[in-house]
Amino acid sequence: MAGKLPILDLKRSYAAIKDEIEGALFRVLESQSFILGREVRSFEEHVESYLEKGWAAGCASGTDALLLALMALDVGPGDEVVTTPYSFFATAGSIVRLGATPVFADIDPATYNIDLKNAVAQFGPKTKAFLPVHLFGQTVPLEEITDLCRERGIAVVEDAAQAFGSWRRVRRNGEDRIVRAGVMGDVGCYSFFPTKNLGACGDAGMVVAADEELGKRVKKLRVHGEGAAYFHEEVGLNSRLDALQAAILDVKFRYLETWNAERRVLADRYRMFFAMKKLEDFVQLPKEEEGNFHIYHQYVVRVSRRDALMAHLEERGFSTRVYYPLPLHLQKCFAFLGYRPGDFPESERLAQEALALPIFVGLLPEEQENLVNAIAEFFVNVQAQGG
Repeated sequence: MAGKLPILDLKRSYAAIKDEIEGALFRVLESQSFILGREVRSFEEHVESYLEKGWAAGCASGTDALLLALMALDVGPGDEVVTTPYSFFATAGSIVRLGATPVFADIDPATYNIDLKNAVAQFGPKTKAFLPVHLFGQTVPLEEITDLCRERGIAVVEDAAQAFGSWRRVRRNGEDRIVRAGVMGDVGCYSFFPTKNLGACGDAGMVVAADEELGKRVKKLRVHGEGAAYFHEEVGLNSRLDALQAAILDVKFRYLETWNAERRVLADRYRMFFAMKKLEDFVQLPKEEEGNFHIYHQYVVRVSRRDALMAHLEERGFSTRVYYPLPLHLQKCFAFLGYRPGDFPESERLAQEALALPIFVGLLPEEQENLVNAIAEFFVNVQAQGG
């Protein structure tokens, strides 16, 4: 194999739409309108139509999307928010930033998403919100819990930063419906960080809400709580999606369904190559929950001797990555919460075994096959050494 296979290569998908992206950028530059405005509203409208959700508000990042959503729900000191310890830092960081307390619940070891039974067990009188994460592109089956949350007055804030375009088939009133990640609860939060399936050329994010008042409040909060120019009704953030990023996202949005479908083909191809090598005793592949349309933002397997395998693959020219090496409940900055090793064994075990393999638009079959062959070589050597 010539050269090293990266964990992600954005240049391959960019090459196919380069002229469209540059045209969109030049259009914004000619307009000299860079903050909110027509480009941002156009992208918001396209998302609203796609999600069939009433209000979409572009903002500066996925992290700000979480902050804005929680702020709009008046989450603050004295409140508890139940969430997962196995996620990107912003999930819990946004809760603590507002003075509220994250309360963790362990994960499902097969899907890596929060275990809903564990989550419900953590609900208490101080629980203001439930913040599930649709991790790595797979949707949490929230239809199992939304009615209970509504009955208890607990807002559902979906961290769909890694799942824009993912959906789940849900049966309601005798009919099957497709419900997209981010629109099952009260508020959905997305990230358009460059590495995402729908990625900008910098930081960008979005909040979506069905409730009109909630949507309007998010839009107010993203501009310093401004009701009218220079008249501030509350203290908000400076978190606006700029027009350049919105124009780029609007172009890429037209390709999202095709790109997500390609990622699913890549995932199927990984499964085929692993099956051919009979590695089921050494590598646990990601499980797609029944009814889900997994978009494989990351293709994360579970392996023993992970660090040694990573070193082996690096020597042979394959990049891999660990998401996430230390669960949130064990992070130094959250020590004040009082959690200890062993509190969430499934999350802690996954942190020691999870390994993300390259998956991106343009990844070639021979690259995947060569990578799986290198993984098989490693475990053959382990067996030969009696490991």
